[in-house]
Amino acid sequence: MGKVTQVSRRKADHIRINLEKDVRSGLTTGLEHLGFEHNALPELDLEQITTELTFLGRRLKSPILISSMTGGTQAAGRINRSLAEAAQARGCAMGLGSIRAALEKPDLAPTFQVRRDAPDILLMANLGAVQLSYGYGPDICQKAVDLVEADALILHLNALQEALQPEGDVHFAGLWRKIEAVCRRLTVPVVAKEVGWGISAEVAARLARAGVHAIDVAGAGGTSWSQVEMYRTKDEASARLAGSFIDWGIPTVECLRQIHHRLPRMPLIASGGLRDGIDIAKCIALGADLGGMAGPFLKAAAVSTEAVAELIDLTARQIRTAMFATGTRDLPGLKKARLRTV
Repeated sequence: MGKVTQVSRRKADHIRINLEKDVRSGLTTGLEHLGFEHNALPELDLEQITTELTFLGRRLKSPILISSMTGGTQAAGRINRSLAEAAQARGCAMGLGSIRAALEKPDLAPTFQVRRDAPDILLMANLGAVQLSYGYGPDICQKAVDLVEADALILHLNALQEALQPEGDVHFAGLWRKIEAVCRRLTVPVVAKEVGWGISAEVAARLARAGVHAIDVAGAGGTSWSQVEMYRTKDEASARLAGSFIDWGIPTVECLRQIHHRLPRMPLIASGGLRDGIDIAKCIALGADLGGMAGPFLKAAAVSTEAVAELIDLTARQIRTAMFATGTRDLPGLKKARLRTV
């Protein structure tokens, strides 16, 4: 089986397993232990509240990111188009799944090319950072951005997932210098992202020195890709190995607190186990700029574009209502809202 065929099959397996299996981490995000201090006298009208912001140069109607998920198969292409159409209609951001398959097999490119469906959104291309150790350089990264007309490039960090895959790419030595080279030469911002085990303050500081423009913490507490790989493998020993990492990672709340304390000016995306707009609002109060969700949007996209749009609407209303109930008029105000331990 060719390597591109393996990648496409792996992507199809990932979609199927995420839709059919329980792949939750054994950890929780920590958001369940936080609650806003309620303001019974907010002294503002609901219609006065704005959730608009600018992130990486694009104006968004709300701080919602449809997190990177998929691409590389026909089913994935249909999902991406549904997500993009809804994002365009509602003015939120979207990340694409890893575009590696399209770079290696150009006829898969249409499964990622959604700019026609979403001309105005913040759209982020996505590659595994480890591919920089396998012949990918700044020129190929730029090609990935150009292929989908992206506004930014996500380099995702998934060392544990690669270690658990029989076909995994595990040469992570010297990767920092390669990330630095991409940041210096790319024509769009670079976002560093984990895939569900979190980024520590120390790693975030190293990424900042490399020149990344934003960090997506992708903390533990949501989808566990070790569990996905456990279901995907046919080898019992490999399944046991993957299953043993169910409790691995840094919870989302801890990532946000660590990084925002260490790097208060670093633009942050909160993801990893966020369930709704109230979770996004909590993350903004912890220092995030955007809140990303993947699983809920994947399930909605499997139904229809309208289902995705309805989920965005509900999430945005949850954020606005949380702001109203805390007496905050805009997102900078929400960053100052008081959280309490519950």
